[in-house]
Amino acid sequence: MGTPMSARLIAAGYAVRGFDLSEDARGRLTQAGGTPAASAAEAAAGADLIVLMLPNSAIVNAVADELLSAEALAEGALVVDMSSSEPLETRALAERLSEYGVRLVDAPVSGGVKGAQGGTLTIMVGGADDDVAEAGVALEHLGRVVPTGAVGSGHAVKALNNLLSATHLWVTSEAIEAGKRFGLDPEVMLSVFNGSSGRSGSTENKWPNFILPGTFDSGFGLRLMLKDMRIAAGLARAVGAPTGLGEDAIGFWATAADELDAAADHTRVAEWIASHTAGDASRTTEGGTPMT
Repeated sequence: MGTPMSARLIAAGYAVRGFDLSEDARGRLTQAGGTPAASAAEAAAGADLIVLMLPNSAIVNAVADELLSAEALAEGALVVDMSSSEPLETRALAERLSEYGVRLVDAPVSGGVKGAQGGTLTIMVGGADDDVAEAGVALEHLGRVVPTGAVGSGHAVKALNNLLSATHLWVTSEAIEAGKRFGLDPEVMLSVFNGSSGRSGSTENKWPNFILPGTFDSGFGLRLMLKDMRIAAGLARAVGAPTGLGEDAIGFWATAADELDAAADHTRVAEWIASHTAGDASRTTEGGTPMT
């Protein structure tokens, strides 16, 4: 995600200095006209706007610690966490950064690599109004900016969105597999679903673009989806909201994740479902207790 996003910011006239653990990623930044750095601290030093696109809250916090210990964050700097982080962790980080005069907004995205390349991402931005407006000047080059409320709210709505996305992808894949075994054409089924009440992002995008062609290359990993689902369920538990179906969906996805390759795209759950028969796809709770 960071590569196409950086390229769009460079094309918009921003001077982008970046760091990634991957040498290939740093090379792509150079090709796009950016400046690779030798460390996260070097990338952030003196910058007015620091964008993080990282796998989880633990890594975000570790990078923040590195930047603070290296005194790489100038007072008044604005950190934009575009990772899929945990909302309560985000709020705690914002409080910690504020002690150094550094501001934070959370700005996770939906739309995948294709959306990042085309500048059509949906960007959910949480934070103080002035900070959101300031970050939005740059973020508008990446997609549609949607202010979501106080800091942490962007990460909350992103996780909830992915819980929805994962749940309807799973049940869509079950429905299509049942239809196939009955003798229905998947393309005909999708045509009906997309003109009826069963349509979703799974029927309109994921199935026709990544699953039917057999490419399974949406650019978003299965385990990252599972991580976001767990964040959403954890948030629901923290606020006392019911999450029964969400917990069941997490169990299904966790079972598939255990059997698929660690680097599997999240759309491969459709392939996994197709390889099983009734009763095979048992699920487990978060504690690992089998459920049938």
